[in-house]
Amino acid sequence: MATTETLFPDRSDFEYDYETLCTTGVILAVIMFVAGILIALSKKFTNCVKPSSNSNSSATPVPKTEVPPQTV
Repeated sequence: MATTETLFPDRSDFEYDYETLCTTGVILAVIMFVAGILIALSKKFTNCVKPSSNSNSSATPVPKTEVPPQTV
């Protein structure tokens, strides 16, 4: 019968490549940071853009309804 040592060899020799891990982490952090800034700025600028003259300006605006406060 096979023992656990023959089925699962010792992996204590395994070492991480810390330089690659650090480099990959920094690159991913920079990408996510820039993506977050771009998303935040795109939402800010899309609210400031005026609608084009080709849009249907004769449509009636949708009335806003107020939500009554809930009692607990």
